[in-house]
Amino acid sequence: MPRISLSARTERRQQILDAAWRCAGRKGFRVMSVDEICAEAGVSKGAFYGYFESKQALLLALLADDTAALDRIVEHLESEMVRSIDRLRHFVRAMLERGDEPARVQVRADLWAEMLTDKAVRERFTAAVGHRRTALRGWIERAVANAELVEIPANAFAAVLLALGDGLGLHAGLDPTGFRWANIRKAVGVMLERLSPDA
Repeated sequence: MPRISLSARTERRQQILDAAWRCAGRKGFRVMSVDEICAEAGVSKGAFYGYFESKQALLLALLADDTAALDRIVEHLESEMVRSIDRLRHFVRAMLERGDEPARVQVRADLWAEMLTDKAVRERFTAAVGHRRTALRGWIERAVANAELVEIPANAFAAVLLALGDGLGLHAGLDPTGFRWANIRKAVGVMLERLSPDA
């Protein structure tokens, strides 16, 4: 029997992940079954377990997929020739725009629940958040040094911005009609403007 190529394996794995995101968006990660994911992806259960040894391993893979997407945003903004305050604005906007994706909101809510009992999920999530907080802290420090922001504790403000995104995502999972993301983006924009030394 011929071995499947690495590119084909990577493509098939992503196909399963994409199907899992869609299923999670419809009914939540905790409730959806491996059978439903396989049906959505058009693969056998055996194929699923060839890539993910358990549903928990799939959850970690979804977390890694989400983390990689946010890391790409950070890397792109780091390479842009813009002011540090504008990097912060673009990152917050990108983070909030992800709140419009029901699957990601639902999986993040499920991740928070899993972190209470699952050490592996908690450690992976903590590492991902720490990496992003370090990037934001650097941008904030540069923005303060360049008089783009008032003097503000950089690590604390980075934590506030990240917690804002996570907290709003959890609230959206609890009550999707509680607020509009467009208005949240406006409110955060005003907040950042008020932190300018010229405000």
